[in-house]
Amino acid sequence: MKLALSLLKTLPAELAHSLALNGLKLLDKFGLLSFIVKEIKNNELELLGMKFKNNLGTAAGLDKNGDYINSLGKLGFGFLEVGTVTPLPQSGNEKPRLFRVFNENAIINRMGFNNKGVDHLVKNLKTHKYNGIVGVNIGANKTSEGEKRIEDYLSCFRKVYEYADYIVVNISSPNTKNLRELHSADQLNRLLSAISKLSVELDNTKPIFLKISPDENDESLKQIVEMVENSIFSGLIATNTTIDKTLLKQSKYHNFDGGLSGAPLLNKSNQKLELINTIAEDMPLIAVGGVINKETYSKKLESGADLVQIYTGFIIKGPSIVSEILN
Repeated sequence: MKLALSLLKTLPAELAHSLALNGLKLLDKFGLLSFIVKEIKNNELELLGMKFKNNLGTAAGLDKNGDYINSLGKLGFGFLEVGTVTPLPQSGNEKPRLFRVFNENAIINRMGFNNKGVDHLVKNLKTHKYNGIVGVNIGANKTSEGEKRIEDYLSCFRKVYEYADYIVVNISSPNTKNLRELHSADQLNRLLSAISKLSVELDNTKPIFLKISPDENDESLKQIVEMVENSIFSGLIATNTTIDKTLLKQSKYHNFDGGLSGAPLLNKSNQKLELINTIAEDMPLIAVGGVINKETYSKKLESGADLVQIYTGFIIKGPSIVSEILN
């Protein structure tokens, strides 16, 4: 496994990501995955009616289309989150758009919600054999604006709610133009109201989370928390990537477009998490941003998280990070 990781690090980032996930899928197909996966000590918990084997899961972006649910599910995660998915398939932004900064345990991405569309994801949700919790992260197509953007969220919601254990409304990617404007009070109120109305019409009982940006100021964050508390939404996912590349020590990356994830994001993300926990102590919180080992995972829990997700840490360290954190 260490040799495979070393080889993957020499390849272009997006190619390495695809090869790694397809490699896991192949090992799973031939029943060989158990030889590289350590047994995980379960630490069962319940949140919002969902029963988890443990509180560590994958963040959206790792498996955008639900193509790897079965193989990722055998690595010991307590839950998986797939997406972000949009109503129509889209290719995302131009390549190269994924950059690994290994010596700082970081990644910069400007993917742009590249995915095969919600119908492809739904097929995978209907047929997967993973017996854990699967959340679905939904977004809007790049070309959609205004009311059409809100309709995109509603369209995805209608199609996934039956097959998801929870749903995430992603308004915080920095890689879809103007998407983060949905954090403003007026636009967020319209979005929350529209999704809440649809959820009631569908008799949906699945929890709904809002995924937010780490780049909002404290006043904006307080307003968002208050609006979520007064809606049908269950909680928050904090946080997405940051546009502040000055958190990296290497200045050559400071003007890169895209979102920064990994170790440099940890403190900024945790500050938002702690603030939310102070404002709304009982609000269910899923934490993501900067988890690369057991220590950083523990800091998320100390900051008020109920569940913790990883993305960059998994890409850089491989499947062994799961047992490293949980055992």
